[in-house]
Amino acid sequence: MASPGAPLVKAAASALVAAVAGGLLAASPAAAGETAGAAGHSPGVRSDGQRKPRVILMHDPELDDQNTLIRYLLYSNQFETEGLLYASSGVHWAGDGKGTKWYVPGREYTRFGLNLCPCESWRWKPGERFIHEAVDIYEKVYPNLRVHAQGYPRPQELRSRILNGNIEFDGDISKDSPGSDLIKKALLDDRPGPVYLLTGAGQSTIARALKSIKDQYEGTPQWPAIYRKVSRKAVIQSFGDQDDTYADYIKPNWPDVEFREMATTIWGYGARNAVLPEDAVYLSAEWTKANVSGVGPLGAFYRVWGDGKQMVPGDIFDYFGHSGLTAEQLRAMGYIVWTPPQEKGSWISEGDTSIFMNLIDNGLRGNVDASYGGWGGRNGTDVDPSGQPSADYASSRWFGAAQRDFAARLQWTVTPRYSAANHQPAVQVSGQLDRSVRRGQTVTLTGRVTDPDRDRATGRWWRYADADTYQGDLSIAQKALGGNAVQVRFRVPSDAEPGQTIHLILQGTEDGSQGLTAYQRVVLTVRG
Repeated sequence: MASPGAPLVKAAASALVAAVAGGLLAASPAAAGETAGAAGHSPGVRSDGQRKPRVILMHDPELDDQNTLIRYLLYSNQFETEGLLYASSGVHWAGDGKGTKWYVPGREYTRFGLNLCPCESWRWKPGERFIHEAVDIYEKVYPNLRVHAQGYPRPQELRSRILNGNIEFDGDISKDSPGSDLIKKALLDDRPGPVYLLTGAGQSTIARALKSIKDQYEGTPQWPAIYRKVSRKAVIQSFGDQDDTYADYIKPNWPDVEFREMATTIWGYGARNAVLPEDAVYLSAEWTKANVSGVGPLGAFYRVWGDGKQMVPGDIFDYFGHSGLTAEQLRAMGYIVWTPPQEKGSWISEGDTSIFMNLIDNGLRGNVDASYGGWGGRNGTDVDPSGQPSADYASSRWFGAAQRDFAARLQWTVTPRYSAANHQPAVQVSGQLDRSVRRGQTVTLTGRVTDPDRDRATGRWWRYADADTYQGDLSIAQKALGGNAVQVRFRVPSDAEPGQTIHLILQGTEDGSQGLTAYQRVVLTVRG
């Protein structure tokens, strides 16, 4: 969820805030035929040959969650989606339907001079089904999507995985829910690898699953093994702690469960405060209409300023459907204006998109470690083009590339022929992507960029110094070889300490209609 107090919940969260044999990344099938997406590899394997990440996705009914869900469905061929869960947060909860009233001090209903609760529910429409609606629309465009990429899940499979999590009350973990049962089952099964628990809402559904496991096994002979297994398996990627259940329950009781804070400014209501000047166009009404909201049924479902819609009728925090009114005029109508009105048809928010962006198969491998970084940002501060450390630049630096890729996938939804749309280039590096090197060693890396649409593709190597643990200077020299190959050569600095890392990225861009980008990251670890 992003906001009903988005700025209140999410903005606060943001403040916390060489050589042989390579792999092909993020490549759509080449002109092998118009039904490329139907050709078969194992449904659990991505284009890079790696297993698809196991994902359980949680959202509350905020408009930015709806927008995030649209983007997620466009990339759903890259995930093993085990659950699409409705979840509560500090700013959205459904109530139990029995007249029970709820109140948590300091929530938005107590701010701005308000005193609106205890109440039976908060900003949750009776019969809410925005996740169902999104999957219903996905079903309409599914035949076209599978032409352009393999692995898109069948709509009926996604629909069967829509469940209620702990939606009744903000932060309530007193009882199990279908969603918490699903998480519990996934964490206890014997399948190897992580289960990514992605939440754009609160973490009460996750907390309840963990509490249920602890209640069942603590004090039994199995408990030490169960604790280790679950702690190793669960990876929480969340936009902040939107109902305090991470701080109140998960961290104290499950301190070894990995929590990745994914709060960013660039993907939320405050994007205009973080966007790079050259990327501001991607927030504009003109670009958004041409590339998002005006493109097919999924685009029409995407919320933009002044679209006349409201998630919950009468919601005093949701004035985004209005256009041409000043903040003063909106306040006179009874709205709580917490972010400035913008141009009709322009970007509002996708506040929770960062929770899954580092799992995307684009070659940046942002899922390997929270410090690596990718389209969803990273757990560190990057140095911006002016040379200043910036909490926003770690995510905003990728925004333009991510938006262009999003636009290309939306075009897939309305394009039944592979050859009539644009697809991401493929980047291939010779040799291992993780390597050990010695101080003083001369390293040569060679990679190649190709494009499935036969557009012109170019590549360049660059050092992602912000992600390095070696912080000294590094001089790299690169040259173009034949056949779209690019080589980089450098000497490992003599002052590099054993265990320190150097990240080199080969970035490939094609000159098709969107100028799409893919990457390959090589991580060098210095040995003694």
